[in-house]
Amino acid sequence: MSAEIGASGGIETRYSWIRLGIAIVIGTIGGVGMWSVVVALPAVQAEFETGRGNASLPYTLVMLGIAAGGIFFGRISDQRGIVPPLLIGAVALGLGYVAAGFSPNIWVFIAIHGVMIGALGSAASFGPLMSNTSLFFDRHRGLAVALCACGNYIGGAIWPRVVQYGLDTVGWRYTHMGIGLICVVTLVPLSLLMRRRPPAAPVRASAATGRHGSASLGLHPGLLQVLLGVAGIGCCVAMSMPQVHLVAYCGDLGYGAARGAEMLSMMLGLGVISRIAGGMVADRFGSIFALALGSLMQGLALTFFLFFDSLTSLYLIAAMFGLFQGGIVPSYAMIVRDYFPSAEAGRRVGVVLMATLVGMAFGGWLSGVFEWRCLQPDQSCDCGLVVDA
Repeated sequence: MSAEIGASGGIETRYSWIRLGIAIVIGTIGGVGMWSVVVALPAVQAEFETGRGNASLPYTLVMLGIAAGGIFFGRISDQRGIVPPLLIGAVALGLGYVAAGFSPNIWVFIAIHGVMIGALGSAASFGPLMSNTSLFFDRHRGLAVALCACGNYIGGAIWPRVVQYGLDTVGWRYTHMGIGLICVVTLVPLSLLMRRRPPAAPVRASAATGRHGSASLGLHPGLLQVLLGVAGIGCCVAMSMPQVHLVAYCGDLGYGAARGAEMLSMMLGLGVISRIAGGMVADRFGSIFALALGSLMQGLALTFFLFFDSLTSLYLIAAMFGLFQGGIVPSYAMIVRDYFPSAEAGRRVGVVLMATLVGMAFGGWLSGVFEWRCLQPDQSCDCGLVVDA
């Protein structure tokens, strides 16, 4: 059954906002795949006696899995609604985390994260959920998509502390099994609350050009899609560096992984503010302006990591980074909804977010390789940094 048309002639109704609240909760829980592996990285690395590069591969495979799964689930969402992807994701997360807890070696751990936790699990509650949410809004679409994307960052603020507590009390294996149980018990009933199909959007532009029309940019739709993909890779290579390695970096500097988990939670919690602000900017000034502003501010914050590494300065820089970069990824989904037909939302958002996730995956792995090399005692890498034993 389709949602009713609002009294003002638009598609936004009270149900739209209720549904958005449910989507945020789903995104918070389902986004665990992006964050648990970051906190568990030092413990997994120590148990399997592997290097930082290999220990970073589970995160890389999760992001690549979410990228591929987002396209797959996006197509299903366009054709059959969001419920089937969400149910598949809930079951996959449950089975994947339990299986990860039984991993005999790092390579099995990596494979499970890429396929079960990434491609078939968390992928359903990221891009497809954002694109589906956008179909229920017109006047406040930018804010709605940004709020939906906040679920991922709220999860990033909550899950690292939960996972760290589990690591300290029962170990990483039982922690992963517990996460799997939580995902199944909560996500299955929440997914069933999303069964209502979106309303037919009022016609405001030709079917070929979307809300504003890609012709207003002077670009062919295919070229616009490619440019968004290139931009997504570039911005997210940089974005992934502090998000993936801040916990381990604090351990390397002697501050402890728990301090790093606190910084990560704070960074992602403050990212919620920037995501909401980014959505408001997109509604007021346009989605492309919101993307450009967020990218510029992220680059500014990232440069401070080059010059400061005291505990206080890392807290401050993590806070700044969170406040500056949170609105970037939702901006891509908003641009797609603004310049492409709504019937293609799931597929095209999936393709664009795939590029951002490829950037996150590559940046997480690459920075792990360089960081581990730079921080080896009494050795100098090409950057000239020497760390005393």
